[in-house]
Amino acid sequence: MTPAKARDDVAEAYVDLRPLLFSIAYRMLSSVSEAEDVVQEAFVRYQRALADRTAVESPKAYLSAVVTRLAIDHLKSARVRRETYVGEWLPEPLVTDEGAGDPAEHAEQVDSLSMSFLLLLERLTPVERAVFLLHDVFDYDFEEVGRIVGRTAATCRQHAVRARKFVAANRPRFDASEAERDELLSRFFAAAEGGNVDGLIELLAEDVVVHGDGGGKVPQWYEPIVGADKVARLFARMGSQVRAMAATFERHEINGQPGVVFRGPHGGVFSVMSFEVVGGRVATIRSVVNPDKLGHVGPVESLREVLDGARPSAQ
Repeated sequence: MTPAKARDDVAEAYVDLRPLLFSIAYRMLSSVSEAEDVVQEAFVRYQRALADRTAVESPKAYLSAVVTRLAIDHLKSARVRRETYVGEWLPEPLVTDEGAGDPAEHAEQVDSLSMSFLLLLERLTPVERAVFLLHDVFDYDFEEVGRIVGRTAATCRQHAVRARKFVAANRPRFDASEAERDELLSRFFAAAEGGNVDGLIELLAEDVVVHGDGGGKVPQWYEPIVGADKVARLFARMGSQVRAMAATFERHEINGQPGVVFRGPHGGVFSVMSFEVVGGRVATIRSVVNPDKLGHVGPVESLREVLDGARPSAQ
């Protein structure tokens, strides 16, 4: 194969397969930046294989295998790093609005993108996670999956059965329509911006939980906040802070669920939140303020600096 033909083949595969490969990598790693790195490395290896005249019968099969194996290796080291993570760890948020720019437009099958689902996958082993995603989410047959993860098809079936049972028993159920979710969140943020604690309580499940991920780098609660009264007061205070900071709530779909991007007075991102609605009430809220997890959403503004600027200076 000539160098020019190899370049053309890589470019064609990049256009055709990158959306699928990113979707696999993101669900494996729960990180936009790491998923992009893995996909990029896979294409580097594919180009090298073509240059070395290695026989590649199926670009999809080759690249899927490389992405999955790299992700499995990455997960093993990532789990060690997370043992020393400060506070709660949450996936990197993905803006999934229709028509949103890359990489959101490539995150296919939104129903398997929620924060709850990704956190559920974290409880599987890396190989179980790969087998379940490849077969149950992306429709690879067990023979293909076995070649990718280096197991027999029979072993992969066993992994899939265990993973499927676990996911079915623990998978979140979202019963609200998109219109119902949007209407509920509109009322929620109107109440928050107005500091209306009672109005917020009416919209929250009794056992609502708020999770936060600051990574120890910006102000953030370190343990979940539980209960409608506590969460309502938290968001009422937050509404006052947003006004004082001249910040804004920007409504978006985050990981397939209703959410917001908080922007500071200069337009930079300092927080992304996703909301899960069950039974007509907000049941779970996840807030990511760790700046290392927000750069793909847009330029990041320092929450610490914004908060310091909003506080009266000492006389």
